[in-house]
Amino acid sequence: MNVRDKLRGLLVRLYARRVEGHLDHAQVPKHIGVIMDGNRRWAKAAGSTTAQGHRAGADKIEEFLGWCSETDVQVVTLWLLSTDNFDRPQEELGPLLGIIEDVVRSLAADGRWRVHHVGTTDLLPPGMQTVLKEAEEATADVGGILVNVAIGYGGRQEIADAVRSMLVDAQDKGLSMEALADAVDIDMIGRHLYTGDQPDPDLVIRTSGEQRLSGFMLWQTAHSEYYFCDVFWPAFRKVDFLRALRDYAARHRRYGG
Repeated sequence: MNVRDKLRGLLVRLYARRVEGHLDHAQVPKHIGVIMDGNRRWAKAAGSTTAQGHRAGADKIEEFLGWCSETDVQVVTLWLLSTDNFDRPQEELGPLLGIIEDVVRSLAADGRWRVHHVGTTDLLPPGMQTVLKEAEEATADVGGILVNVAIGYGGRQEIADAVRSMLVDAQDKGLSMEALADAVDIDMIGRHLYTGDQPDPDLVIRTSGEQRLSGFMLWQTAHSEYYFCDVFWPAFRKVDFLRALRDYAARHRRYGG
């Protein structure tokens, strides 16, 4: 690392401390959703392989959760693998699935996070299903941040699964379709989502410069604030995180009013 890079790093750290010092913890979002985008583009720019890009992105997760813990965030949803990602070539998908399994194991072994899977299990290999189940069981009593690992997740799929769950529940209770139709409301649908007993995200962060949700938590983000960051996920820094929190705190949430 040359002198210029060292100086730049020092200035960024000093700026991050300044931003953090002015951060009002009472205005920190309780639930943050993260669309961790840009692993492959980061790898290409760095002259690395796609797998190395995914690995670098995975390595960023625990650091990010540490920042969240310092600022009183209670729930974090990490979008690790979408339903659309299963269309990627096997030579990329295979290593990516292995990296994600390593992430889940690491989060469970850390001892600070309560791990919860959100997504469909039907598309996941049996080995990954086992890893997710074991992680949830091992961290069920952990009192730290609730970390939703969105794996095999799609917003439309989640809503379809919620409707299916409502139909099965009604059948189990012996309700007619007419009775179910009369009972359906926003709260009922919400209870059958993957995050049924959780608060909706206050803030959604997407890295890499893309400004779209791509189907992330379509129902839950109706009143969320969005923060789009030009940095690729593996290069996401604490100062970028703090800027997102500062930007969120400066907004007046209207909830449609």
